[in-house]
Amino acid sequence: MTAATIGTETQIRTQIAKVDSDRRAIRVWLGVVVFTLFCLVLVGGATRLTDSGLSITEWKPVHGVIPPLSVEEWEQELELYRQIPEYQQINKGMSLDEFKHIFWWEWAHRLLARMIGLIFALPLFYFWIRGRIEPGLRLPLVGVLALGALQGFIGWWMVSSGLSERVDVSQYRLATHLMMACFIFASCVWIMRSLSPHSEDASPTPKARMVAGILVAMTFLQIYLGALVAGLDAGFSYNTWPLMDGSIVPQGLFVQAPAWINLFENPKTVQFVHRLGAYVLFAIALFHMIQCLRAAPQSTHARRSVLMFALVCLQATIGIVTLLSQVQLHAGLTHQGMALIVLAFAVAHLRGFYGERPRPIAMEVRD
Repeated sequence: MTAATIGTETQIRTQIAKVDSDRRAIRVWLGVVVFTLFCLVLVGGATRLTDSGLSITEWKPVHGVIPPLSVEEWEQELELYRQIPEYQQINKGMSLDEFKHIFWWEWAHRLLARMIGLIFALPLFYFWIRGRIEPGLRLPLVGVLALGALQGFIGWWMVSSGLSERVDVSQYRLATHLMMACFIFASCVWIMRSLSPHSEDASPTPKARMVAGILVAMTFLQIYLGALVAGLDAGFSYNTWPLMDGSIVPQGLFVQAPAWINLFENPKTVQFVHRLGAYVLFAIALFHMIQCLRAAPQSTHARRSVLMFALVCLQATIGIVTLLSQVQLHAGLTHQGMALIVLAFAVAHLRGFYGERPRPIAMEVRD
C-alpha cells in the first residue's frame, strides 16, 4: 500500500467521522423538535378538551406573544370573547377569572407553536451555513419548515370557523390541523431515523415492509378518525365497551342523507367507525408480528414488530379507559399522546426496513 493510498484512507475516515458527528447533532436537534411537537399536540388536545380554543378571537402572530398585562387589557380580551356565539350560547355570564382559565390554555398553545418555529428554523439556519447538512437533506428539511408555516395559517383557519356562526370549530378543519401536525411530526421522525444506525438484518419476508407501510397509513387514518370524534364530541355518544347501546352495530348510524355524510357529521357513526379502525389496526399489527416472528424470530425487524403490537394494544386499552371515563381530561390527553407514540414508532419501524442513509463520501480509495 502506497503512502498516497494511506493518506486517502485517512482522509476518508476523517470525513466519515465528520459526517457521523454532523448526523448526531442533527438527530439531537430533530429529537428536541419531535419532543416539542409532542408537547404542542398535547396542549392542543387540552385546549380542545377544556373548550378553550376560541378564547383568543384575533390572530396576532407577533403581538400575540404578549398576554394581557393589566385589568383593562384582560377586560378587552373578555369583551372580544363576548362577541362570539360560544360565549353568547354556552358561556354567557362567564367571570373574568373563568375566562382567564380558558385563555391561558389557548395562549400556551399558540406560544408553543411560535416556539417550535424558532426551535426548527434557527438550528436549521446554523447547520446550513456551517455546511453540516447533507445535500440530500436540505430540501426535505426546508419542506418541513414550509409545512410548519402553512400549519400556522391552518390553525387560524380552524379557529375562524368558530367565531361567527358556530359554537365550536369545524371538525373538518380540526382534523386537517391535527393531520398536518402529525405529518410534520412523522416527517421529523423519518429524517431522524434515517440518520440513525440501522441493523443489517434482511426483511423477514418480501411483504413485511409493505405491511409496515400499511401500519403507518392505518395509524394516520385512525388519528384522523379520532380528530373527527373530538370535533363532534362523539366520544360522549356511547360510553360502553365492547357494545354500543347494547348492540354490536347500534341504531342511528346512517340516518342522514346522503349516506356518506354520516361518516363525517354523525357523532354515532364517527365513533363507530373509529372503533372499527382500532380493531383493524390491532389485526394488522398482530398479523405483522406473527409474519415477522415466523420468518425470522431473532431479527431486529421481528423484535420491533412485537413492540409495535404491544404499543397498539396499550393504546387500545387507553382508548377503552378514555371511553368508559366519559373522556376525562387526563384520559383523553393520554390517549392522544399515545397515538403520537404509536405513530412515531410505526414510522421509525418502517424506515428501519430501508437501511441506513448512505454517507455522502465523494472520495474513493486509489492505488
